[in-house]
Amino acid sequence: METEGPGILFTIAAFVGGFSILVFIHEWGHFIVARLFGVKVDVFSIGMGKEVFGRTDKNGTRWKVSVLPIGGYVKFFGDASAASNPGDIPEGLTSDERDVCFHYKPLWQRSLIVFAGPAINLVAAALVFAGFVYSNGIAISEPVIASVLEESAAARAGLQPEDRILSVNGESVSRFSDIGNIVRLYPAANIPLVIERDGGRQTVMVELDIAYMEDRFGNRYPLGRLGVSSGQPVIRELGPIGAVGEGVRQTVAMGDMMFTTLGQIVLGIRSVKELGGPVRIANMVGEAANISLASFVFFLAILSLNLGIVNLLPIPVLDGGHLLFYGLEALKGSPLSKKAQEASFVAGMALMLIFMVFVTLNDLQSMAL
Repeated sequence: METEGPGILFTIAAFVGGFSILVFIHEWGHFIVARLFGVKVDVFSIGMGKEVFGRTDKNGTRWKVSVLPIGGYVKFFGDASAASNPGDIPEGLTSDERDVCFHYKPLWQRSLIVFAGPAINLVAAALVFAGFVYSNGIAISEPVIASVLEESAAARAGLQPEDRILSVNGESVSRFSDIGNIVRLYPAANIPLVIERDGGRQTVMVELDIAYMEDRFGNRYPLGRLGVSSGQPVIRELGPIGAVGEGVRQTVAMGDMMFTTLGQIVLGIRSVKELGGPVRIANMVGEAANISLASFVFFLAILSLNLGIVNLLPIPVLDGGHLLFYGLEALKGSPLSKKAQEASFVAGMALMLIFMVFVTLNDLQSMAL
């Protein structure tokens, strides 16, 4: 039975609310580390554009909500704009002003302040995953084949029940779920599996099948399929430390899948139509919120992971672009010229705008089909 989808107003509210939470977490990471190193923060904004309401705290920081719910920023003392561009080094400051100015802090401190935003998004995702594991336990099956589907990729490769799979495409596995997580990334690919059979090890080449996952908007995503099943899983209860460890493990595994998928899109192995933009993401947030609060929170954790990873890409205007400039500064012994940095930021902004237009058109086209 198919449940009725959420309405447009509910979807917008869920997306704006959820995205604002993620932006706050990201900017709070920058803010808290900046304050740790004595940087004065002039503005902490959720949203862009004109201020709707706000207040100024005892440290002189203006906390505000702005009219356009499309992001947010922290503006450090001495910044020419909210972007905190590495080339915007203010001059004519007093000694006391330099002490609280971001651009006059040591390179390692500036790097940590910039890194803290994406890092806290990753930490937040790991903690949410850990919370679900702590509350519900985790189902674990050994990476041992219980049965092989007839005429499947596994059957053609000669895999048998009781085979223990040790690695898939060069990646070691410790649970049966690891197998599926890797296999689904390589539809129709010919990949090696290392298995243990009758006490010995052997490598088996498997040409994977293709299965298609389709969402409610008609978008189809190709997935690799092996055609094996596991035995009965065991539900394992974990304490706080074990749950945090599992949360970190799941975060690393999801991050690895995201990088692999992105690389396949860049190489043309996967279609660019798989890239989702703000319209598709908003619909997915609305769907998750319509199911339950738990689904909404879990999906926000996945988005937080995405936000952290995307912001670490070495593209000017993103945190990763700032870190790239700081890395070059460390190697060169001095910052790149302001002209070179400004040109890079303009190019980075143009690239991001082109990308946003592309994925939005991609979303609208898929919804119209």
